Amino acid sequence: MFCKNTFIYVLAIALISITSSAFAQNPPAYATAAVADSSRPAEQRADDAARMPATVIAFAMVKPGSVVAEVRPGRGYYTRIISKAVGANGKLYSIDSAERVEARPNRMDGIKAIADEAGYSNIEVKTPAFATLAEVGEPLDVVWTTNGYHDMINGQTAEEMAAYNKSVFRALKSGGYYFILDHAAQVGTGLSATDTIHRIDPEAVKEQILAAGFVLDAEGDALERANDDRTTQGKFENSQFMLRFRKP
Repeated sequence: MFCKNTFIYVLAIALISITSSAFAQNPPAYATAAVADSSRPAEQRADDAARMPATVIAFAMVKPGSVVAEVRPGRGYYTRIISKAVGANGKLYSIDSAERVEARPNRMDGIKAIADEAGYSNIEVKTPAFATLAEVGEPLDVVWTTNGYHDMINGQTAEEMAAYNKSVFRALKSGGYYFILDHAAQVGTGLSATDTIHRIDPEAVKEQILAAGFVLDAEGDALERANDDRTTQGKFENSQFMLRFRKP
């Protein structure tokens, strides 16, 4: 029997799919302008076709005026883009853990250099303990992690990951978003590929984040690759999933 709750669920999934497709086809002007930022290095621009950053920015609900925590920024591909997308009235906290910085003291030097450049004064670099990584001292609109969640799994226990995800929940405003993009493993493989081919099963991510109190707000397939069987090393050219969770 097709009950009312089933209808509502199917309708919600359909709306999520439509919204995701709209972002992929026509990202908003503030997102495309952020990607077009002339300060971005040429080697990062070369990855734009594969990584579709304007689509990603829009899907993650990063907007002008947003307060964002970018967790594990890596080499800063998204750091400049997020900074420009949130603009002068927004704020970007670029974050890695004190434990990782202690192990490699120069880890955040590249990000600090970006923050020191003209036009990026809305970036603040922070290195708190992992257990409170996203708790920056003010309520956040978005917590953002790209291609880093699987590596967190490799470095922390299940209990530590659960505590981290709960800290993200605390850090966000009511209605705020937790955005995770990562290299997609085959569904059903759980966490088994995180340290071998550096991919993660999106269903395993959902399970962990929902357990922290979030609701799944949207799934994005713009970075799905039909010819990728998800069994090789995770790369930007291969399938990546986008998950957007919301704090009720």
